[in-house]
Parts: sequence; structure tokens; C-alpha cells
Amino acid sequence: MPTHQQSLKTWPRRLPASIEPPATSLWDSLAVNARRYPDRAAMIFLGSSTTYRELQDASERLAGQLHAFGIKRGDRVMVVMQNCPQLVIAHLAIARANAVVVPVNPMNRAEELRHYISDAEAKVCITTADLAHELAIASNGLEPRNGLTHLVVSHFTDAIDANDRSNVPPQWRGWLLTEHELPELAEGSVHHWRDAMESAGKLPDPEVARDDLALLPYTSGTTGLPKGCMLTHGNVMHNAVGSTFWLGMTPETVSLTVLPLFHITGLVCVMHASIYAGGTMVIMPRWDRELAGQLISRYRVSHWTSIPTMIIDLLASPNLDGFDLSSLAYIGGGGAAMPQAVAETLLARFGLRFVEGYGMTESAAVTLFNPCDDPKLQCLGIPFLSVDARIMDIEGGAELSDGEQGEIVVHGPQVFQGYWKRTDASRETLVTIDGKTFLRTGDIGYRDPDGYFFITDRLKRMINASGYKVWPAEIEALLFRHPAIQEACIISSKDSYRGETVKAVVVVKQSHAGIKENEIIDWCRAQVSSYKVPRVVKFVDALPKSASGKVMWRALQELESQEVAPAG
Repeated sequence: MPTHQQSLKTWPRRLPASIEPPATSLWDSLAVNARRYPDRAAMIFLGSSTTYRELQDASERLAGQLHAFGIKRGDRVMVVMQNCPQLVIAHLAIARANAVVVPVNPMNRAEELRHYISDAEAKVCITTADLAHELAIASNGLEPRNGLTHLVVSHFTDAIDANDRSNVPPQWRGWLLTEHELPELAEGSVHHWRDAMESAGKLPDPEVARDDLALLPYTSGTTGLPKGCMLTHGNVMHNAVGSTFWLGMTPETVSLTVLPLFHITGLVCVMHASIYAGGTMVIMPRWDRELAGQLISRYRVSHWTSIPTMIIDLLASPNLDGFDLSSLAYIGGGGAAMPQAVAETLLARFGLRFVEGYGMTESAAVTLFNPCDDPKLQCLGIPFLSVDARIMDIEGGAELSDGEQGEIVVHGPQVFQGYWKRTDASRETLVTIDGKTFLRTGDIGYRDPDGYFFITDRLKRMINASGYKVWPAEIEALLFRHPAIQEACIISSKDSYRGETVKAVVVVKQSHAGIKENEIIDWCRAQVSSYKVPRVVKFVDALPKSASGKVMWRALQELESQEVAPAG
């Protein structure tokens, strides 16, 4: 009997409707391709290349060191890094050590990091020297039994040819080439990456497979602290393998790896997909449009998973005509809708269709994806391989017909196992429909007659700033600690570049009546990641409240939308 996917007019005929996740672990993708393509470049970073054989060797050395630290099956190990080869090695080493990766945004500050360390019960963290002090501060502020016992610290120079640093862009040399002093852990040891790479520690027997936990990425909600999402090797492998099928990835694929690899899309659909395919990742630690154009041209990049703001920036480069983008076979991504005018420019100038997709941390990234040969603009796509996606009535729970708006729910092998130590939140998010477990996305949308899904609103109050998720409750809790602020409400404001940005509506205490907008912004910047910092602060005499005393954030959001709406 044909599946829903196969009955869609736009379903890619070359693809099956579903796939079975491999029974093996994420490590096996590397082990297999280290035998198949030992001398192929797995990674290229600022002119330095790492082969599959070298990647396996480095990962095994670090795995041996982790085993010597006492890491055993199921233990959580944090990785806090910007994109670099060491991050890839760390992820694979943790998998080889039978442990669980806790990927953390490197923009987090000590107060935020403290929660990840204690909640995940992580005793070991792997990071870069520019971030090590913040992690030490976070760990040292915890009770000794809750802090880190080992911190492995790398310098970016560990991944660059010591005799040739000409490929390091001048604007990056300050932070890429600086050799920072290592911090101290109050109740633990700090180790240099180079020493870990010299480890001759015994490797444990491989024990983990499809049903074991592989990743514990954290995602914030509308209330409370960030929650860990329990993703198995099978969850991740399904979407890594599925991405290679959907995007036509082969061992000859060269991927521009600029999406953050702490983020679920970059981690699964770029890094693990490339390793499974036996392709090559050209890694960028930060976005830089000129370097991106040069790397695409130099290495004949074929696949680029991106976000619209990067595409907009590259197309605005005065050197655009000097870049050779002819090697690109796929360009796409998600996080925010691609403006129609930009997509039309991509198609007209370069013959490239921007292919949008949709997913969540809770679903190991992708659950909906536009067919590469028939994408629709500003559209989430059709159900991905193995996915059953529906529109459900918010109140009654009944499935809705095409064109009717309701909550998007998804079922598939990539849906997570629940929130770490949060059975209450798991029960609210995972629901049973027709005997199958569905993930409530919290996003409102509809399905058109062709089977494509569109998003129209959010049940959650999440703000999407250039693909980064900002949760108002977290920033409001921060603002309440400011000595000048009596009340605060966070809303989103339209931004021509970031899509959305963070706006704070605040009531100031009489004792601090003269405080300026920039003083609050600067104070926030010292407390949290830069993308969470309010870009706009509006002072008001009072916040609108309901009869029960709750702040009516929707009223403020609607007012903001009216103020920025074009006249006509």
C-alpha cells in the first residue's frame, strides 16, 4: 500500500518513503570510511587538511584519554567550541568512548554554563582556550561534587600548520593565533589538547549502538531553565543518512561547514551526514562572506547548508563577481524564511534554488524538507523520509484538513526519547495519536493541497534571531536582577537582517529614573550570549496585565507588529 509520502505529487521518485536507521553507532561512520577512503580529506580548516585515517587516529587517542579519566558508557561529556577540527574529533572520540556528547553554544557565559554542567552531571569538558576561563568560573562556582573534574583545552593553532599560517584571515588572527594561559579547576585537572593527543590509553570495547544515547543538546522552553534532549544514535543516524539521500551527497561531496556545529542542524545534517557519506568538510569557525566566497571557489564546494542571513550577506559582497559559485549543487537551510527577492536573485544569477527545511532539536533536526527539484519559497517543505506530519486542532486534538490552521505534530525515527530528568515536560511534548508517538512542535501552520507545510505562528514565545532561538522567559528573569528594573517583558521586533531581534519593554524603578537604554543593553551583554541581548529597550510607565495579574505579552507583541507594519 503506498505511503503518504509516495502519494504526494512532488515526492522525489528516486527516494524511498522511509528508511531504517542503521543499527550501528555514529562512530561506525568514521570507522568504515577510514577503511574505504583513508587518504581522503575529511576536513579542511584554514588550509590544513585532515584525512579520514588521521581523523580516526586522533579520535581514538582522545577516546583513550577519556577512558583513562574514568568515562564509561552513558556518561556525559561537554563540548564547548566554535567550529574547528577539534570539535569533530571530540564528538567522535566521545562516541568511541561509549559516552554521550553534550554540545553547548560557545557564546554562553559562566552563569549559563553552570546549569549545563550540573544538570547533565558532566565531569569532563572539551573546549578551546578562549573559552576555558569561562568554564572554569562556571565549574568553580558549583559545589565540588557537581563541578568538572577534567577540562581538556585546545588552542586553534593545534589544527593549523605551524609552518604556514597564511590562510588565517587577518581579522581572525587575534583570537585564532593567541596562546591563552590555561585556567585552574578548584576540584579538578586541566589538560592541554596536545597532551591528550599523546595518550596511549587503552580503548574500551565498543558497547553502544542504535538505542543508546548519543547526544544531549539543550533547548530552552517558555518557562524554566534549558532542558536536555535525549537523542539516540538511531535518532541522529536516521537524519544523517536521510540527509545524504535527500541532498544527493556522495564521497565526492564538499560541504561548506559554517553553520555552528553545536547547533543540531550543523551537527547532524552537515557534520554527521558528511562523515557518513565519506565527503569533505571545509570548516569555517565564524561567518565571513569574503572567506566563504573564496572557500567555495577554491575547494569547489558542492553543498552549502546555510541560513538566509548568510546568503543575503554573501550576495551583498562587492567581490561577488569574483567568486566562482558554479560548483554549488545544493544550497539550502532553515532557521528563518528566505526572502523571495533574494531567492529570485540566487536563481537568476547562479541557477540555484534555495531549499528550505524545518526541524527541532527534539527531532535531531529535519522533519520537513522541500524537494530539491521542486521547492516552494517560505515553506517548511513536505514530510521528510519516514516522517508522519499532521496538522492538529489545538483545542480538540482532531486532525485538520488542508488549508486549516493548527499545531504541527511529527512522528518518525528521529523524534527524541524525551527531556533529560524532566518526565513532566516530556509528557507535555510527546503525545500518542493513532497508537504512534508524536512530537508537538508548538508551531502553528497549515498544509496546502500539494502536501507542503507552512508556518504561520508560534504557540511558544520563541524569538528567532538569525536562526538562534531566544526564549523571552530567560531574558526576563535576567532583567529582573537589574537594580534599575521593576518589571520587564521581552517581545520580538522585526529586523531587516536578523529576521527578528530581541526587544525589552521595561518599567524602571523611580530611584533609577535617569537610566539610559545603552546601560541596560551593555549590562545584559556582560551576562548572556550576544544573540540573546536586547537590541532595543523601550521604557514604559506600566505593563499591560490581565485580571489575574499576568503580563499580557501578546498585547505588547501585537502593538509592536502594528507599529512596524507598512502603511497602505
